[in-house]
Parts: sequence; C-alpha cells; structure tokens
Amino acid sequence: MPGETLGLVGESGSGKTITCLSLLRLLPRGARIVGGKVLFNGQNTLDLSEKEMERLRGIRMGMILQNSMAALDPVFSIGTQIAEPLVVHSGLNWRAAIERSIDLLRMVKITAPHLRVRNYPHEMSGGMRQRASSAAALTLNPDLIVLDEPVSSLDVSIRSQVLNLLKDIQAERGISYILISHDLAPVEHMSHVIGVMYLGKLVELGDAELTCSEPQHPYTASLVAAATPPGTTPAWPIPIVGEVPSALETPSGCSFHPRCAYAMPICSQEVPSLAPTEDGRMVSCHLYPDEIKKIDKRAPIQVAQGISAASS
Repeated sequence: MPGETLGLVGESGSGKTITCLSLLRLLPRGARIVGGKVLFNGQNTLDLSEKEMERLRGIRMGMILQNSMAALDPVFSIGTQIAEPLVVHSGLNWRAAIERSIDLLRMVKITAPHLRVRNYPHEMSGGMRQRASSAAALTLNPDLIVLDEPVSSLDVSIRSQVLNLLKDIQAERGISYILISHDLAPVEHMSHVIGVMYLGKLVELGDAELTCSEPQHPYTASLVAAATPPGTTPAWPIPIVGEVPSALETPSGCSFHPRCAYAMPICSQEVPSLAPTEDGRMVSCHLYPDEIKKIDKRAPIQVAQGISAASS
C-alpha cells in the first residue's frame, strides 16, 4: 500500500535480498525468474523490456544498500551523483540540479549541505554516506524504495536516527518501502506488515504488531525470542538451534522441520501451504490451526521433543 512498509525478515540465506533483486530485475548473472508475476502499480514488470525496466528503476523504484560506500561512486562528488538523474530524466540544467541536490541533502538532515554537496564519499562518515544514499534514492520521488539492511553497518548510536529519518520522509512523501533485515528490531520499528522468510519461502505474513506479539509460526517465535530484551519473557519463548541449510540441499517437507522444536512426522513429508489465519495473517505450518492450540506458549520447551512435550 502507498505510504506503508513491508518488512522482510529472516536469517542470512533465507532469500530476502534475492527476492527484492527479482522484483527489481537485478538478478546476478546465471540467475533467472522461472515463474510467477511481479506486479507494480498493477503492471507485471516481467513483461517489460530491459529498456522499459531501466526507466522504471530509474524513476519509480529506488534502492538503498547496506554498504553505502559501494553504492556511491568514489570518483564523483555527492552532488554530481544526486544531480545526474535530474539532468537525464527531469531535463534540469546542471546548476538547477545541483541546487536541488542541496535541498535533498538538507532534507535528509545533512549539515552544511551547500558544502557537503562537493564532498566525495570517502570524505563522509558512514552515517552521513547513508543519508546521502537516501537523498540519491529520493531524487526522482519514487513510489517504492527497497531498503536492504540500511542500518546494519552503522553504529548503534545513529541507527535509530536513520530509521526515524526514513519514517519521516515516508510520512511526508507517501513512499512505500520494502525493508530487508536479519534483525527483527528495525523491522518491527518500521513496518506495517511483516513477512518472515525461511529458505526462500514465506512462512508467515501479516500485521507487524500481531506478528511480533503473537507469532503463529515456530520460526517467527524463535526470531521474536532472540530479539527480546534481557529480563523480558517473550510471548512464545522458543530457542533456535542449528543453521539455515543450503538452498541446494533443501530438507523435504517443511524446510524448517530439522530445526523445529514442534516437528511432527508430517512435517518431513509434506510442504505446508501458506494458509489464512483467523486474524487475517498467513502462515505456512502444519501446527496451524489444530495442533497450535495445544501448545503451552508460556514456558520454554526441550528442543526437538515434539508436539507432545509442548502440549497442555
């Protein structure tokens, strides 16, 4: 929805970034989309030519990367990099485009923007470069911006500043975000809807507040428990063990079953469908709706003891 944020959360290797690169049609060489649709403002972008897609990415879609140093060209000044799309796509002359660049740097709360516009990326701090990357992504007022781990490389002291800045810009301009993160905290802070991914598939999708306070999938509950501050008991305190398997060796049935404390025989045999819940969310789990009601979510459990060990 316009002006809202979809958060995609999951451990490294869960498919968050590759999903968004597919949406933007920026897949690495050798990768391809084998099926489905990518609908943007009612249009299937998979039907567009590469030239049409380049224009769409340049004007209506943007992206802010985790590594701002890699996202910005080291041989051009910040002002030049922000101004160039305005010259190419909006027909402004360079003087007007630079003035607009200064306005954008001011909007993202960079001090002395009339001076910073002349800086090169290496002359800025990490937080300032991330703000400059945000200004560059906002240049043509896109409808959608993909935020790929936008604060994970920043000092803790300035992460909230950048996130709050992005929220303020969203409220002012009505931009939609897709926020990618392995950390549930910024996703919960920013998102209206959260999608939890595991090995390339959504396992839960729904309202952000409900998903974090009343998770319906064991993997979601594990992420919530891991992000819960010390001294606070999460609503469903499930430990998470092991690592995400290789995408080349996906487990049979539900791909999470080897790490799931509530795995049943059916979990290794059949892939659960992504089904609607009573509160309007979607969940992909054989526990839902019958077995999940038997689980005592108030106390930790012995990992891999099965549903019977957790039943009330």
